[in-house]
Amino acid sequence: MEKSCLECGEKVKGRADKKFCSDYCRNSYNNKLDVEDKNLVRNINNRLKKNYKILSELNPNQKTKTHRDKLIGNNFDFNLFTSIYTTKKGTIYYFVYNQGYLELENDYYMLVKNDK
Repeated sequence: MEKSCLECGEKVKGRADKKFCSDYCRNSYNNKLDVEDKNLVRNINNRLKKNYKILSELNPNQKTKTHRDKLIGNNFDFNLFTSIYTTKKGTIYYFVYNQGYLELENDYYMLVKNDK
């Protein structure tokens, strides 16, 4: 029984369970799988990295205060964060990896770094 390469259709020689004629075809075929999902994850990760960089630059020490306009001016995306921490008092911190922020009054934010 003659098998054809799943990528290019060429004849496959070798083992009975071989699906591709070459490493190039195997790699090309696998790179095309779930390309939309991979792009979605890549784009979200890039936006998370950007948020992290913004918080890191605005908070060079462990703790600082900044205005919402400064975050927005740097294109910070408030919809993207990696975790939420709620204190016993009910205060909610949003974290992008180990850089966090807490909404204060008058459009100010407390920026914190969690090294734990």
